[in-house]
Amino acid sequence: MPTPTTPLSISEVADHTGLTVATLRYYERAGLMLAPIHRGSSTHREYSAEDVAWIVFLTKLRSTALPIARVRDYAELARQGDSSRADRLELLQRHRITVAGQLESMRTSLDAIDYKISLYSESERLSPA
Repeated sequence: MPTPTTPLSISEVADHTGLTVATLRYYERAGLMLAPIHRGSSTHREYSAEDVAWIVFLTKLRSTALPIARVRDYAELARQGDSSRADRLELLQRHRITVAGQLESMRTSLDAIDYKISLYSESERLSPA
């Protein structure tokens, strides 16, 4: 993780976050970053600790299947500062309901798989060798 005085290159951020360099560039082009990424004298991107923390949060949103358009909406709201807190809260609460439903669906599917495994395991124990 970069310190306030030691920025990371795009490849270091990719290594840290597990994202590709192409994905990091896409996040920037798509307007998902809170602020423009600083460019050093060599015009290479220099990511701050705040940039990396934001990217890690974006990966959490994306891992829950929040569409890019909604992530962009969230980023736009976040750039507005405290005046958008209620809107950000509502966006996240709505998404939480969706994620909770997905988790419940996965739990039900896992239960069905576990049931079948127990049936097959039992039949294996009972079948003659």
